[in-house]
Amino acid sequence: MKILVRFMVMMLVAAGLAVPATAAAAGGHARFSALVFSRTAAFRHDSIPAGVAAIRQLGARNHFRVDATEDAAAFTDRNLARYDVVVFLSTTGDVLDDTQQGAFERYIRAGGGYAGIHAASDTEYDWAWYGGLVGAYFRDHPGAVNDQFQVATVNVLDRTTAATRPLPRRWQREEEWYNFRTNPRGTVRVLAEVDERTYDPRGYSVPEGSPGMGPHHPISWCHPYDGGRSFYTAMGHKAEYFSDPLLLAHILGGLRMAAGVERFGCGRPN
Repeated sequence: MKILVRFMVMMLVAAGLAVPATAAAAGGHARFSALVFSRTAAFRHDSIPAGVAAIRQLGARNHFRVDATEDAAAFTDRNLARYDVVVFLSTTGDVLDDTQQGAFERYIRAGGGYAGIHAASDTEYDWAWYGGLVGAYFRDHPGAVNDQFQVATVNVLDRTTAATRPLPRRWQREEEWYNFRTNPRGTVRVLAEVDERTYDPRGYSVPEGSPGMGPHHPISWCHPYDGGRSFYTAMGHKAEYFSDPLLLAHILGGLRMAAGVERFGCGRPN
């Protein structure tokens, strides 16, 4: 029934017709389905298999279905209608053609969910709609004049969401800390930011090291977008990180929010 309802909603959106609120809401269930997409057309993270396996385990333990693919042909109206959330797991480069992009846009406009993990922001730079969906594009990370991987403190700003309730207010962890081309604050609800006073944020994109993003450096956020729900976390570079219980709890909560089975308290930017 859920698949039929979502498909009908997507067809209404594609036809330019209004979608009744009751039809959009009918797709919400405690048990949901996720499509993990990990195609790469540029740098490929060797943590992708560990990330897929971790999300499959989360699904098995928390009663949601997980399918994984690197085949862009999965992006059709009929197939996407089977899922409550589509996860871009460290995708890079140009991974969808125009037809596939159109199907994904219709999926989101029909009330679908998106969750981006780590290099999902290093994807589809020529597709402005996708940049808006993620919230910001990747710029660089440390690793030229400093260490690529550094332990830093994450300040969890909003601990009222499923993605942040399990986290401490100040969370120390190692990561490849991303700098973004723009700061999404003001258009998204920032859930967590990395404290640049606790590491060296200079990036590799200029010889002497590019500047960090300043005292408010978002690292995880969410927002409603074009009829759907978007969650993004920049964390998750190394394979070993996908055995960190706190990171897995963060990802699980974000998936549940984006899928619409947990409260999506992301409508007010900060």
